[in-house]
Amino acid sequence: MFVSQFLLLAAFLFAVGVYGVLARRNAVMILMSIELILNAVNLNLLAFAVLNNAISGQTFALFVIAVAAAEVGVGLALILLIYRNRTSVDVNDLDLMRG
Repeated sequence: MFVSQFLLLAAFLFAVGVYGVLARRNAVMILMSIELILNAVNLNLLAFAVLNNAISGQTFALFVIAVAAAEVGVGLALILLIYRNRTSVDVNDLDLMRG
């Protein structure tokens, strides 16, 4: 079926995104991996919307895109603040407390 190809692509994108979140140390790469996960979800929503001939999946995908844009804005702002204070965006350094 035509929808199964989109679902396989979405599963691959989701798996790559999860690997990126778990294996990376750079905060920017982690944000990019989260974006991959959200795009995989959008692809699933659109594939099932086409399969069921409904517009609700497309509408919900637009909301997910808006949330992803807000997440990138807030995430990049936090990363810039961390970089200004520590001169590194390595997430392993974030568990060290100042004292």
